[in-house]
Amino acid sequence: MTCDQRSGNGPPISDRWLPIANHQNIMNQRTIKQTATLKGVGLHTGKEVTLIFHPGEVNTGIRFQRVDLKDQPVIRGEAGNVVSTLRGTTIRQNGIHVSTIEHVMAALFGLGIDNVRVELDGPEIPIMDGSAIPFVKVLKDAGFEQQEKAREYLEITEPLRYYDENTGAELIALPADGFQVTTLIDFDSKVLGKQYASLDAIEKFADEIAPSRTFVFLHELEYLVEHDLIKGGDLSNAIVIVDRLMDQQELDTLAKKLDKPSIHIDKEGILNTNELHFNNEPARHKLLDVIGDLALVGKPIKGKIMATKPGHTVNVEFAKMLKKVYNEQRRLKGVPKYDPNAKPIYTAVEIAKFLPHRYPFLLVDKIIDMGEDYVVGVKNITFNEQFFQGHFPGNPIFPGVLQLEALAQAGGILALSQVGDPGNWDTYFVKIDGAKFKQKVVPGDTLILKMVLTAPIRRGLVRMHGTAFVGNKLVSEGEMIAQIVRRKEEKEKEAVVVNG
Repeated sequence: MTCDQRSGNGPPISDRWLPIANHQNIMNQRTIKQTATLKGVGLHTGKEVTLIFHPGEVNTGIRFQRVDLKDQPVIRGEAGNVVSTLRGTTIRQNGIHVSTIEHVMAALFGLGIDNVRVELDGPEIPIMDGSAIPFVKVLKDAGFEQQEKAREYLEITEPLRYYDENTGAELIALPADGFQVTTLIDFDSKVLGKQYASLDAIEKFADEIAPSRTFVFLHELEYLVEHDLIKGGDLSNAIVIVDRLMDQQELDTLAKKLDKPSIHIDKEGILNTNELHFNNEPARHKLLDVIGDLALVGKPIKGKIMATKPGHTVNVEFAKMLKKVYNEQRRLKGVPKYDPNAKPIYTAVEIAKFLPHRYPFLLVDKIIDMGEDYVVGVKNITFNEQFFQGHFPGNPIFPGVLQLEALAQAGGILALSQVGDPGNWDTYFVKIDGAKFKQKVVPGDTLILKMVLTAPIRRGLVRMHGTAFVGNKLVSEGEMIAQIVRRKEEKEKEAVVVNG
């Protein structure tokens, strides 16, 4: 079954919720325009909770605030804060927890909301009707506000896979232009057979996925009650699936434990008196949970997710894997791309017209990229370098101080390219701060030199941050200040000294 398969008598969801404007390619972050409030009961605690969504500042992400506790602590909605996935996703930070957050997280992700503070006066998000649609409704009513900060995406560039041998659950992420999800569920039940659900565009979330309610098998209820769970559960906030008949005495005992009126069951199937919203509503709800748990990555995702037999535990583990991928992408974001086949901006011969350095001290072979505030150069390290004769003979290592010098020369080319006659200027070190050497550089390496202006050039002072890479590895970095001086002025100073 696919997401367009809806039971004939289900609610006209598309009539109730207008399509959301395309937000998959939103350039800037966004939040809500005003506060939004709803009240409900926690599924497992049974306690009434008031939930208030507040607009969030840029780069703050999704934060939950327990206003019922002293100092009103805040917990970040991140995969690293997950401490339990028993019948829901629970996060904890500094000893304070919030549970059953997956439906709220799905609603926020599905609406493209990057920053929001979720205030609640209890330990658990209210279950409402067991879906994400109540949260979607109040958030849409609050409206969206674009913020003045670029949005960052986790882009899936190669296949990623997580597999759980114990359950057979598998999650795969594949490259895609937008966010897509496909789920397959299989509970080995003759009542609830294999079901598929798919979402081919996040803009369809509110209409096709958000209304899907959580579900539970009747035989699980006794276990959940015995483990002090579902105190707030009833037939209005979950689909109950009767996969085996129970005698009336068992039903009466269960109803007493639940503190609910007893019921009579004479056949297997869906217990609820309400009809399903979709023929494959359980599969769609599992898809909703996948979205809610993957929202814990903390960034919108460009990729196709394929989930087989998903559950909160494997969802969260996959989210942690994706978070690591994002962190690595962010770390490598500043790594220059070097194509040796591309024509350089400046060759070694042209560089010599900028810099007075000559053998053995010209340490930039070519400039491959340059803008108004940055430059990227290349230094090829060969065994024939003259300093290897005396610097660790038998274990040649390119000296760290020469890495800084190579960076400074690349930065000098950027600075001198902005003056009218670069050949008549020199650059001099004024200061070096925070120099760090992280990896050895050896013969055969290609050293990529990147210098970025950290302030406009004023009075000849050039402030830059330098990073040197071999491949994707950062090998050295540092903050540098240099001064560019016209050679004519230097000669005039010398003449003054001589004649003085």
